[in-house]
Amino acid sequence: MPPLSPPSFLALPEDRALSPYTGCTRAHWEAAADSLLAAVAPYATADGALYHLPADRTSWSGRLSDGLEGYARTLLLAAFRRDEKVLERYADGLAAGTAGVWPRVRDRSQPLVEAASVALALRLTRPLLWDRLDDAVRQRAAGWLGDALTAEPWPCNWELFPVTVGGFLAEIDHEPEAARAAVDRGLDRIEQWYLGDGWYSDGPGRAFDYYNGWAMHLYPVLHARLAGDERLLDLYGGRLARHLQDYARLFGADGAPVHQGRSLTYRFATAAPLWLGALTGRTPLAPGETRRLASGALRHFLDRGAVDGRGLLTLGWHGPDESVLQGYSGPASPYWASKGFVGLLLPPDHEVWTAREEPGPTDRTDAVTSVGPPNWLLQTTASDGLVRLHNHGSEDVRYDPYYTRLAYSTVTRPSAPTDSGDPNVSGHPADSGVGGDEGARAGDSARCDNSVIVGGDPSRTHIEPLGTGSGWAASRHTAADGARVTSLVLAHGAVEVRAHLVAGAAPGTPVRVTGWPQGSAARSELLSLHGLLDGAGAVGSGAVGDGATLFVALARLTAEPDPRPLAELVSVTVEGTYDLSVSWTSGPSARFRFSAADGRATASSWSVAPR
Repeated sequence: MPPLSPPSFLALPEDRALSPYTGCTRAHWEAAADSLLAAVAPYATADGALYHLPADRTSWSGRLSDGLEGYARTLLLAAFRRDEKVLERYADGLAAGTAGVWPRVRDRSQPLVEAASVALALRLTRPLLWDRLDDAVRQRAAGWLGDALTAEPWPCNWELFPVTVGGFLAEIDHEPEAARAAVDRGLDRIEQWYLGDGWYSDGPGRAFDYYNGWAMHLYPVLHARLAGDERLLDLYGGRLARHLQDYARLFGADGAPVHQGRSLTYRFATAAPLWLGALTGRTPLAPGETRRLASGALRHFLDRGAVDGRGLLTLGWHGPDESVLQGYSGPASPYWASKGFVGLLLPPDHEVWTAREEPGPTDRTDAVTSVGPPNWLLQTTASDGLVRLHNHGSEDVRYDPYYTRLAYSTVTRPSAPTDSGDPNVSGHPADSGVGGDEGARAGDSARCDNSVIVGGDPSRTHIEPLGTGSGWAASRHTAADGARVTSLVLAHGAVEVRAHLVAGAAPGTPVRVTGWPQGSAARSELLSLHGLLDGAGAVGSGAVGDGATLFVALARLTAEPDPRPLAELVSVTVEGTYDLSVSWTSGPSARFRFSAADGRATASSWSVAPR
């Protein structure tokens, strides 16, 4: 069939009785999958082994690897769709690819990533694809995949690629001891990054992002389910269920996920953990809520130009957008979004498809929710459907500005990073999470929203979480010339109180505090209260005094047409030098104390706590 032109993915009649929030049913998901698969077919090589999608860039892994990526990621979509006719063409590609077309799987190489997609797809569709292959093809394919068992991954979500390959190879009894060893090794390694309450860091450090859902949870849970291992399923499924309590709050009423983290071009792959919870029965979400959130994400992107006139997913967020790409992003990279179709593994009569849509967290009520492991504060408002993520614990300066800003939301975006495209910038290519660029740390500070800019430098490094509580979160970080900034945010409704204590900077050092970016679908405000003067474009300006200096401002991001003035919604008083008293007009009061025993930027001299 010819590819459907956007937005005809959603040209099927809406069903607002069954799906009052999105209008989408299983039929819409099937139509989207069919259209995406049909659109990529013309770009396959004659033997079907590679999919060279049109683009004006290649990834730093090269064109051959990019072609394999196109095959593997769309094969995964075909596996979730389970269309036997489509799978036949991928069977032909598998036969050709493993006959010498595909690059070998080597240590820390992109083919290791794609081998996991191939293996998972073969495992999911074994009766429809693998079992119908000639013995010679099966032997070649198993041999090609077998290199993944001993290939060294980057220390991050990549540890799960040998796990995924090993699970399939153990099932077909190919090198079973090595396969089981690869599974055990990878699952053991990710334990060091599990921080509790359903949250993993993507490798060493504190990199929190969507890889939690579409990788760190997805691969172990699917492996446990496919292996029939109830012990593992209880372990990883329990973690998933806990993660979804927080994860469901990351979606705005319009379906948009919070614009934070790397690999944002994977778009509605953000739906994957939602479906996974329903698939395994490990979810706190009602069936109708699961579908409302997942369909909301799908519809958000398909309604906003995620596919072009050829029906292809573009490299970008809504439409084409290089600012969300990394050096590992190639023409077919967006098809990691295939993971968002894992819900199609659920039969049509499953209640996740038959239940009436229910409201998601952002639809129901205003909420301010603390998330312990990443030290985040999630602020949602039902009146305008916005979600704001206050970041006081996630850091990965290689992919700035998507990790280290003070806040992110579903309707704004941080200033764009400057991706060099050079895999040798940090020596760590591909989806490793161990490479990339230094981003905008020392770039044009005027473009840096949600930042404390000390001496003209917007950098925020060595972030130290100081805790979260009822309506607040706090952290400490290093700024220009070793200055230390202790930051506190309190939120209620759409209003935020932001306080920053700057120490270790020379007297007279200029300080600017920036709020939400201008020009979004919402209104951005910043009102200086203490130590700052209001400037244009949600910027407050001040200077360091003698010793540690406190700066306080109110901020708001809202899509309400006529909000009450900020000053009418909260009263803020600075008592003495470092004591902060906050009283919400329609909420509780709180007092916090910043302390600096001396002017040195040492961890022992800083504290912030409610009292």
